[in-house]
Amino acid sequence: MHCAHFVAGRCQSCQWLAMPYAEQLALKQQQLLQLVSPLAPLEILSPVASQQQACRYKAKMVVQGSCEAPLLGIINQQGQAVDLADCPLYPPAFAAVFAVIKQLISRAQLTPYDIATRRGELKYVLLQQSYHSGHFMLRLVLRSKNCLAALQKHLPWLLASLPALSVVSVNLQPKPAALLEGPEEILLTEQALLREQLNQVPLYLSPQSFFQINPELAARLYATAATWTAELTQQGVPIRHLWDLFCGVGGFGLHLASNEVALTGIEIAPSAIASAKQAAAELGLTQVDFRALDSAAFATAAVSPPDLLVVNPPRRGLGVELVTAIKQLAPAYIIYSSCNANSLAADLTLLDNYQLLRVQLFDLFAHSSHYEVLTLLQQRAKTA
Repeated sequence: MHCAHFVAGRCQSCQWLAMPYAEQLALKQQQLLQLVSPLAPLEILSPVASQQQACRYKAKMVVQGSCEAPLLGIINQQGQAVDLADCPLYPPAFAAVFAVIKQLISRAQLTPYDIATRRGELKYVLLQQSYHSGHFMLRLVLRSKNCLAALQKHLPWLLASLPALSVVSVNLQPKPAALLEGPEEILLTEQALLREQLNQVPLYLSPQSFFQINPELAARLYATAATWTAELTQQGVPIRHLWDLFCGVGGFGLHLASNEVALTGIEIAPSAIASAKQAAAELGLTQVDFRALDSAAFATAAVSPPDLLVVNPPRRGLGVELVTAIKQLAPAYIIYSSCNANSLAADLTLLDNYQLLRVQLFDLFAHSSHYEVLTLLQQRAKTA
C-alpha cells in the first residue's frame, strides 16, 4: 500500500507500512508461535491475510483546523494536525463522505475543539460503513449541547447530500481529557441502528456498539469458529448448549447457534444485547437467551457448564475471576478469540486443565503489530 502521508513522515500510524506485507504476516506468525509454543498446541494453522488497503470500515478522526477549513485526521507526534480524509486504509466511499462532513462543519459552524485552550465544540468525527449495504453511521463527538440546534437545522441538507447515511448521532464528551467519547448519546435520525450482514447473519450496530474494524476478516473469523464447531459435531461431540461471553452484538454466537443448539449470550452493554436479540429474531432462532450482565459474575454464579464456551474478551483478557470460574465449570470445549496474544497466552497458561488443539491468526490490523487469534481448547482427561 502506498501512502503519501507515511512517505512524507506526516503519519506513522501504520508502523509497519515500510515492511512488505508478506514479511509483516510472517513476523506476526512468528511472534504468535513464540507465545503459544510453551502451551504445546496440536495444530497451528496458516495465518489469514487481510486486504492491504481499503480494509478498515471504521474511522476515528480528530477534528482540527477551523470551521472554514476543517481537518479530519490525527495530531501526529510532532504536534501537527494532519488531514487523513484520503487515507488509503478506508474504502473509496469514505473520502466523499468526509468531504460532505467538512461542508457540514462549515455550514453549522461547528468550531473544532482546541486542546491547549480548551475552546471549541467538535472533538471527533466517527464514521462507520456497513460492509454489506454500503450505508454509513456518523457520530459527532461534541463538548456540549451548544451546537445541537445548528446540527438539527442542517440535518436535512446532510441526509439529502449523503443518501447512504442511515444513522447520525451526537456523543457528548465534556471532559478536557483525551477521551474519545462520553456516556451520553443523542440520536438525530429516526433510524437508530446500522445493519451489517456477514455470512448471511444480520448484525445490528448501535452508535456505541463495538464491532470489528475489518469486516471482511471478521466474517472469516466467525465462519472459522462455525466450521470448527461443525467439525466437533461431526466427530460426535454433543453440543446442545453454548455460551458466548463478551458477545457484543452477537457475532460469534449467532454464527454458531441453531434451533438445535441453545445459545446464552452475555454482554455488559444493554444496547448490544438489544441488537443481538433483534438479529436472533430475524434469523428465527428460538433457543436464544441474551442477557446484559458481567461475564465473570454470570460464570461465577452458574451451576452447570455449557457444552461449548465461546469467549471474546477485551485486550486485558479474561481476568482471574473468570478464569477461575471457567476452570470450576469445566466446559468440554472452549473457543477463545483474542485481540491480544499476550493476554491470551497468560489466560491459556492459567487454564492448565485444557489442551490447546488449534490456533489461527487473523490479520485484522494490516500494517500494524496487532492481530486477532482464534483458538480451540479441549478439557484434558482427568487422571485418577
